[in-house]
Amino acid sequence: MKIATGVDMLEISSDIMGDLRVINPTLIWDKDIVILVDAGFPGQLPLIREAFEKSGVSFDKLNMVILTHHDIDHIGSLSAILKGMPNNISVLAHKEEKPYINGDKVPLKVAGLEANLGSLHPKMKIMYEKIKIAFQNCKVNVDKTLNGGDELSYCGGIQVIFTPGHTLGHICLYLKQSKTLIAGDMLRVVDGKLIRVDPSTNFDTELSIRSLKKLTEYDIETVICYHGGLYNENANQRIVELSN
Repeated sequence: MKIATGVDMLEISSDIMGDLRVINPTLIWDKDIVILVDAGFPGQLPLIREAFEKSGVSFDKLNMVILTHHDIDHIGSLSAILKGMPNNISVLAHKEEKPYINGDKVPLKVAGLEANLGSLHPKMKIMYEKIKIAFQNCKVNVDKTLNGGDELSYCGGIQVIFTPGHTLGHICLYLKQSKTLIAGDMLRVVDGKLIRVDPSTNFDTELSIRSLKKLTEYDIETVICYHGGLYNENANQRIVELSN
């Protein structure tokens, strides 16, 4: 779905462990660079390729991936993307996320399940094993680390907003030219409404709410949520409401 010149919200739909899941990575490009923000679940490379082509952008021109955080549905197909490309692709993430993406630290979701393994329902134990294996197969090297306040010069300017809480190094991206916020898992859209994510998915919900206040400093017309998609109805006002 076209959001603005050089900005497309991709819609990737597939069956994940028996559930139909739709995720929304973002494609950003200009004449010099093609950037993918977040990289889907494991096994979604063909769907990502197809989504690129629907947007009219050649997948083979991809040369940068920015990760909002290290959850498996955001990094899952990145290793497959890197292996299959003819050109070098730079991988960017916040410095706090790097050790999880590189495989030097146990991912937060895996660590949380491990800490309660003895009391987990059998179905959750099966999910734990699958997620653990998936992470082991998805390790990639982060080429450049980001910090809050960084501005990338590409595509009219991309500002990095450090929004920890969902994970320790979660970031949002603000596209200055189109006043678009790429929210990652900071927010989601349900039944057309912009809401905070389920607290049970956060590492630290209080920290996440404090991070949300940072978004009120930006003039946001459009929000792209990884889960739920597009929101563009008085976005600034709604974000202020959620931050309070």
